[in-house]
Amino acid sequence: MSRLKTLGLATLVAFGALASGPAAANGDKTFFRQAVGKWAGPGEIVAGKYKGTKFTCTFDGLQHSQKLGMVLDGSCRVGLFAQPMRAEVVQAGKSYRGAFQDGAKGKGLDIVSGEIQGNKMVVGLDRAQLKGAMVARLSDPDSMAITVSVRVADQLVPVIGMNLKRSGASRQSSLEQR
Repeated sequence: MSRLKTLGLATLVAFGALASGPAAANGDKTFFRQAVGKWAGPGEIVAGKYKGTKFTCTFDGLQHSQKLGMVLDGSCRVGLFAQPMRAEVVQAGKSYRGAFQDGAKGKGLDIVSGEIQGNKMVVGLDRAQLKGAMVARLSDPDSMAITVSVRVADQLVPVIGMNLKRSGASRQSSLEQR
């Protein structure tokens, strides 16, 4: 798998998971509102075949128009090459379901579990034999740290780290502005 495709899958895991969590508690809604907006920043693959590969990403995070959830559109760049990124996650019963790119049945990933506690989200990730987790933490209103880990034997091994900054003000839906 090419570096750009590996980066693309890992980045989709990181961002799509921002909109995942357990049933829609007020804390979940607050977390989603805080994650809405334009984000940009550097990342690095910290383990595996492509260890040391640095990249930059830009994303537009939008609240889902019909359900509790989020849509993320953007891209990540390694050198001269860019990969489009898209994730959509919505509430499904007492949990959330989502797909990155075209989901695990295609070339993407599925979000299969998640929990939001305050300014931190932890989600479970799945694609065939790949199992993992992503942690996204909003350290302040304009900073987000993301770590993606994969399960190796009985341990979660960090493979991607990103530090994003908000670029511009967060956008609110018309309902929130009333």
